[in-house]
Amino acid sequence: MAELKTKYMGLELRSPIIAASCGLTSDVEKMVEMEEAGVGAVVLKSIFEEQINQETSGVFNAGYGMSDGYPEAEDYIKAYIRSNTIQKYVELVRNAKSRLSIPVIASVNCFSGGEWVSFARQLQDAGADALELNVFILPVNEFTESAEVENVYFEIMKSIKEQVKIPVAIKISHYFTNLSAFVDKMKAYGANATTIFNRFYEPDININSLTMGAASVFSTATELRTTLRWTGILAGKDKNLEISASTGVHSGEAVVKLLLAGATTVQLCSVLYEKGISVIGEMNTFIKTWMESKAFESIDDFRGMLSYSSIDNPDLYERAQFMKYFSNKSN
Repeated sequence: MAELKTKYMGLELRSPIIAASCGLTSDVEKMVEMEEAGVGAVVLKSIFEEQINQETSGVFNAGYGMSDGYPEAEDYIKAYIRSNTIQKYVELVRNAKSRLSIPVIASVNCFSGGEWVSFARQLQDAGADALELNVFILPVNEFTESAEVENVYFEIMKSIKEQVKIPVAIKISHYFTNLSAFVDKMKAYGANATTIFNRFYEPDININSLTMGAASVFSTATELRTTLRWTGILAGKDKNLEISASTGVHSGEAVVKLLLAGATTVQLCSVLYEKGISVIGEMNTFIKTWMESKAFESIDDFRGMLSYSSIDNPDLYERAQFMKYFSNKSN
């Protein structure tokens, strides 16, 4: 009988399917429902570094500041609001841990390695089984070298690892000059796993109202291609690299493809909104049925079977194959 159990960052998971950080994972009742549906772990909705910083100054921006002659009072109020914002998230971790038996992974969306990283220790003390850092830095200064941008990521990881003992994953985009080298260095700085890829708000233009806005926040099944390519390449380059594949995962078939490419786990987000939490059970059933049809007893029996280094023609993962594909079609 096919067994879906697997390990991720040293954590025991009953399924390779993880609920990604999203609005649904800020609701403990929804997460209980996910556990009942068979999810392997949950990543809590991210608390934003910007949120921690901005909420402390929001009161003053609204005209309630006391900076005119009372700098100590302003510092006190800022510290209080900051502490309250953090405490709410810590309570989410505690509540989730008290209700769930599956691993609970806290999430922080960050863009710098400042003093706020001490917050990570509070998450650990609250019972978080692991931490996922969701980092995306958009360099818009033409004088900033790529190495400077990458060093910010390394500094964040280094700072966090100095604060906690629980495993830490880094969630990144694919916008790097040499993604393989970057991920390898991130692992050297202490990352226990890499989540590919984070999904962020992207701009759109309304040509009727002549205004800027946000594009759809949900992924589509076609976006799996980028995730699949880089999962296969990265897993093939380093068989000990733990990858949590995310973005474009809308079916059990997509989960199987990513596991074959070398993913350790697979994260769901958009499909949970579009099809409901019950889709987790449907995907688990698909994986089991597929495994039994191929006589695979465990995930490890086939994980990475079709990674970059495991196939006869690794060029299939590279862009050059695009032209070869069409030249073959013409024959």
